Amino acid sequence: MENAGSRLLMHYRELAIMGFWEVITRIGKILHKLNLCKEQISDFSPDLVILIDYPGFNLRIARYLYEKEISAYYYISPKVWAWKKSRIKKIRQYINRMYVIFPFEQAFFEEHDFVVHYFGNPLVEVVEEGISSADGQKEFISRYQLEDKPVISLLPGSRMQEIKKILPLMARVSDFYPDYQFVMAGISTIDRHVYENIIQDRDIKLIFNDTYSILANSQAALVTSGTATLETAIAGIPQVVCYKTSILSYLIARRLVNIRFISLVNLIMDKEIVRELVQDNMNEKEILGELNSLLPGGWKREIMLGNYRELKKMLSGRGASSRIAVDMYHSLKLVSDVN
Repeated sequence: MENAGSRLLMHYRELAIMGFWEVITRIGKILHKLNLCKEQISDFSPDLVILIDYPGFNLRIARYLYEKEISAYYYISPKVWAWKKSRIKKIRQYINRMYVIFPFEQAFFEEHDFVVHYFGNPLVEVVEEGISSADGQKEFISRYQLEDKPVISLLPGSRMQEIKKILPLMARVSDFYPDYQFVMAGISTIDRHVYENIIQDRDIKLIFNDTYSILANSQAALVTSGTATLETAIAGIPQVVCYKTSILSYLIARRLVNIRFISLVNLIMDKEIVRELVQDNMNEKEILGELNSLLPGGWKREIMLGNYRELKKMLSGRGASSRIAVDMYHSLKLVSDVN
């Protein structure tokens, strides 16, 4: 958005916090940023605010907008189908127009008497374009001075707490695959030394800001649960989903969250397409067994790739972002013409 000409008032990474206990310990900072956002809205006095994802923050902003009689569009729905369905009442009251990015969400909201709009998942187009423009094998090896070995990629997440809990085990897995080279996708907002202190002296190549070239040249991937699992699936790379959080956050989540799966791939398909290794199940033995089944010659590899193809069909292909933008424009113009 910043590259497209928007004026950035605050980067979302300042509030990129996941987990119940983690949020509680940072509640002061969150409330400060919430009040700052309200002040900025008041100063700017917009006719419309487009809220994107991040429901814990944005639904509070939505209530503020409602009280100020400012229209609110919401892009990427809060996951009320997973937990806290009571938020549907707030959504109906505060949100003028909702855009969802998963096919099952449309039916869910309609069952709860709220009309939403689905134009496909924008990630399909983003990933396909990223993979098509990624480095080929020779260029990839040359650019990053890699060995001429097949690649297993590591995607350890974008949050500091995820990286510190999940990456150490991902890194140890590299010790068991001397015939492969491990390449890790680093996030530019995380200092290089954080990764290097965890990797230590292991021969794992750390590459920043080129995730699609890494995926395009990988035979398989270890992926922290999140959007990256869906990106990896759209890219057509067999994966093992890994996730670990604090004990307290995990126990709270088990009581509150009402879903069978944690990865977007499985949630969309409503069945286990990729193996999810969570908390104690995320251990060396489980990762090695699953990874072996996904590497070339492994029994699960072609099954997973076939399921990926079905997944992409469900996500409605290309052009979702453009269709959403056009719909927003026309709906706003219609309101303007009426007024």
